[in-house]
Amino acid sequence: MKLAWIPFVFLRVLKSLRDLLWTHVLTSGTMAMTLFIFGGFLLIQDNLHSLLKGWGSQIQIFAYLNNSLASPDLQKLIAAVRSYPEVESVRFVSREQAWESFKKSMGSQSSLLEGLQAEILPPSLEIVLKMPYRERAPAGDVAKRLRGLAGISQVEYPEEWVERLSVLVLGVQWAKWIFGGFLFAATLLIVGNTVKLAILARKDEIEIMQLVGAPQGLIQAPFVVEGMIQGIAGASLSLLVLWLLFLFLGTELPNFLGIFAVRDQIHFLDVEGVALILSLGGLLGASGSLFSLRRFLKV
Repeated sequence: MKLAWIPFVFLRVLKSLRDLLWTHVLTSGTMAMTLFIFGGFLLIQDNLHSLLKGWGSQIQIFAYLNNSLASPDLQKLIAAVRSYPEVESVRFVSREQAWESFKKSMGSQSSLLEGLQAEILPPSLEIVLKMPYRERAPAGDVAKRLRGLAGISQVEYPEEWVERLSVLVLGVQWAKWIFGGFLFAATLLIVGNTVKLAILARKDEIEIMQLVGAPQGLIQAPFVVEGMIQGIAGASLSLLVLWLLFLFLGTELPNFLGIFAVRDQIHFLDVEGVALILSLGGLLGASGSLFSLRRFLKV
């Protein structure tokens, strides 16, 4: 767009926003709904990535010991595990310690454990791996070697949960673009049809500009700018609603579900995510306006 066109385009956009206010509001609202759903997928994906990264960095291996393991054998076993190059630390957890920890995790429902004894839980080793080895493959290799040691009855680590969360993140990522693509296509058609109302209201003006030889770019520029404004307004509205919903769920949902450990890991969209939604809004509005306008000019 040429600099000499800016005053004319600015005045035409202001006039259109004033004369066809509710048409622009309807268009912005339509785009806001689509971008809200897309932003919701993006927010879920980002937080699942954060949870996956956080859980992955805290991977521990739990080795449950035989009840008949003698104290000298226990010390030899701990020394053997500590000699692994992947192991950062080893902590022995007795039955009594495991029982107290289990009761604390039950909270107000610990009364359900009355009559039970600490002997129902086996002693165990909590094994923390060094940072370079806190991945699924190295952790699985360490667990496999631990299962071959005498005195260890069972070995567990959160491989299954990490794998399931990875699949869930991948599913959300694909759903975001597939479902979002259908929504964008539908919204583009809706926006295009809505823009036709503004075009028809200024049909005579467009025809006069064509007759006097106005460049096609000058005719299209006000509509494209209007579309960008509608898109950015819709994107801003979707971000506002998404933020309010995030604040509500961030305080109420963890309390309702009893989830406290992951509350600090939940976050809103970063600057790149916000910029992506705003950019998509502007692009969606401009594309819908340009698509409808070109079809009208051809006719």
